[in-house]
Amino acid sequence: MENQNKKMLIVEDEASMLGVLSDAFSQRGYLTIKAKDGEEGLNLALKEHPDIILLDVLMPKMDGLEMMKKLREDEWGKKVKIIILTNVNPDADATIKAIVDNQPSYYLIKSDIKLEDIINKVEEVLSP
Repeated sequence: MENQNKKMLIVEDEASMLGVLSDAFSQRGYLTIKAKDGEEGLNLALKEHPDIILLDVLMPKMDGLEMMKKLREDEWGKKVKIIILTNVNPDADATIKAIVDNQPSYYLIKSDIKLEDIINKVEEVLSP
């Protein structure tokens, strides 16, 4: 599998969604690392240096936008590919500013997208 050496961090506080995403990407050969909140996600990202991060916005301890901002302050974190996967529509000024400032590859709304679409976006972002 071409994804065998690709490392993915999934940061999601909803256990069922975390499980579905992790299983789907593991079956496709990704090494998946899971975090239940932004604080844990930030620590794992800086330690493990995944190739891509799937990031929820609304989470306990530290939300996804704050985690993304802190990642972008790190030399490695400036370049890591991030896909936001959330139920939050990006209509608040603070959300839009965070997206503009921190440049995730995509901002996907969970209710508007299927699992296969998420997989396709990840593969698109990681393709050379």
